[in-house]
Parts: sequence; C-alpha cells; structure tokens
Amino acid sequence: MTLKLTSSAFAVGETIPTRYTCAGEDISPPLSWTGVPTGTRSLVLIVDDPDAPDPRAPKMTWVHWLLYNLPPETTGLTEHMTSAQLPPGTREGRNDWQRTGYGGPCPPIGRHRYFFKLYALDTVLDDLHTPDKAQLEAAMQGHILDQAILMGTYEK
Repeated sequence: MTLKLTSSAFAVGETIPTRYTCAGEDISPPLSWTGVPTGTRSLVLIVDDPDAPDPRAPKMTWVHWLLYNLPPETTGLTEHMTSAQLPPGTREGRNDWQRTGYGGPCPPIGRHRYFFKLYALDTVLDDLHTPDKAQLEAAMQGHILDQAILMGTYEK
C-alpha cells in the first residue's frame, strides 16, 4: 500500500478554502492519510510554498508548518489543530514566520502552490529543539520509507 495524504477541505490541485488562509480564520485544514508502511516509527509533515514571493519569479520556498515525530498510528489531523491538540510525542518546527504552528497561505501576488508533504520514517527523530525545514530534512535523510504529497493553490 502506498502512503496517501488527503483533505476533506480541498482536492489535489484545487483552491484551498479562504478559511485556512490569512484572509480567513488562518486555521489548519483537516488532513487524513492511509497506507503508512510497515516499519514506520514516526511521521513528518512539512507544508511549504515554492512560489514565494511571486510565482512568475520565485525566489524562495516559504515554510508554513513543520511537525515531526507524529506517531505512526495517527491517521490524520483535525481542522484547526493547535499545539495543545497534537498527538502525544509530536514535536514542532519553526516556520518562516519564526514561530511554531500552522500559518496559512498569504501570497503577496499571484496564485501560489502549497505542498502538504507527509513522510513515513523508520526512526523517531531526536529532539531537534524547534528546527527549521533544512534542519528537519537533514535529520530525516536516510530514514524515509515513503512520502505523500497533497498540493492546493491559493490567490488573494
């Protein structure tokens, strides 16, 4: 079985509803997944936008949310997931607003793509003390069993 990531709020390639963006409630969308491979010891979720600041001339990938050490038996995250509601053992990384937690789409110009990436790892990562995306990805190297991507778009 292959790892699959979905949301009841939007389908692959569709527009992310405004309530999950800075123009709305800026809450995380509901996410669910299936097909976690045998041998998975933890899951990682990275949400980012490779089209920042302008999709016609991208200069960086803006990180919106980083979670790691999600328990492998977890099958999703509810809408409006807060730090206090995260499954036991889950740790958070630092997004590009220099804080933990979800920060919704807020593009300055144009229609951006937002990638929700779920990774199944063969290990539980050490406490990385609120890592940024590069630190988290470095720690994951050599431990990825499978990955799933859900991409949505948004334009103000």
